[in-house]
Amino acid sequence: MNPYVNMAVGALLATVFVMMSVSIASEGIFHSAAPEKEGFAIVAAEPTAEAGAGEAAPAAVPIAQLLAKADAKAGETTFKKCQACHSGEKGGPNKVGPDLWGVVDRPVASHEGFAYSAAMKDFSKGSTEHWTFDHLNHFLTAPKAYVKGTAMGFAGLKKDEERANLIAYLRTLADTPVALPDPNAPAPATN
Repeated sequence: MNPYVNMAVGALLATVFVMMSVSIASEGIFHSAAPEKEGFAIVAAEPTAEAGAGEAAPAAVPIAQLLAKADAKAGETTFKKCQACHSGEKGGPNKVGPDLWGVVDRPVASHEGFAYSAAMKDFSKGSTEHWTFDHLNHFLTAPKAYVKGTAMGFAGLKKDEERANLIAYLRTLADTPVALPDPNAPAPATN
């Protein structure tokens, strides 16, 4: 065989050996173990074909009754799920979603400086629609079913108590929190 071919093959094999050695050594040095507890996974549920904008499965218990027993402190813990995409402080920054300070009774799709999806703008009916307790309850149950086409990629909170606690906490994120609805009043009709 030609000595130049032997040198080229030797150089190739030496290079492969060095690369593999570096790879094995760096795996040993920089190896990171899997975390004991995984972080919060955002699961996006697909909306059902029969649900339209402003429609969701009717709540078994009216939100006014749920809010009467809600714990805002427990809702603060649930809010940690929201913090991946939303801030909750006064004058806080918009993230993937708008800042939620003062969201209860705020006009829908009206937070300054946030680019809302077309579906949310349609749902807002030109900012005449407000985030009432009832709207928040239905939206947080299944965002993509309640506002079809929303960009919010969150599956929702299925447990009534957890959702009520979160809404009670969101109510506290305001200079003057909105009064709680009367638990004995009939539930308002949805759109």
